[in-house]
Amino acid sequence: MKRLAAALVFILMAWLPVLGWAQDTVVYHFSDSATQALGGLRSIKNHLDTDPDAKITAVALGDGVDFLLLDAKDRNGSPYEVAVQELAGRGVKFEVCEITVAARGLKKNQFLEEVSFTPSGVVRLAKLQKQGFAYIKP
Repeated sequence: MKRLAAALVFILMAWLPVLGWAQDTVVYHFSDSATQALGGLRSIKNHLDTDPDAKITAVALGDGVDFLLLDAKDRNGSPYEVAVQELAGRGVKFEVCEITVAARGLKKNQFLEEVSFTPSGVVRLAKLQKQGFAYIKP
């Protein structure tokens, strides 16, 4: 009986995404703040406006971490902090690569409080994709 129940649970879990019952999971990859941050944040907002239940993680590495630094501003002079705080309030996770932090001589306290850190941005991207996250590079 336990085997039958386990088999049924497995089948149900396998079909949930097909039936549209599972929550969408997406990872946005930021590697260049100058060309990606403004549009990427706008895309995440639009994504959540259309699919409020989506689970979104933004992984930043290399020059892509710059928009998550304290006092970072876009090309119009507006602080990124406001958009990041808004999106974090909607459940978006912002993760910064610790390899980048060390390589660039940055300190964790230079980043917005909404940021968490991951040992390697590329490894995190790979693991999230392996877990079924859709990959978007704005």
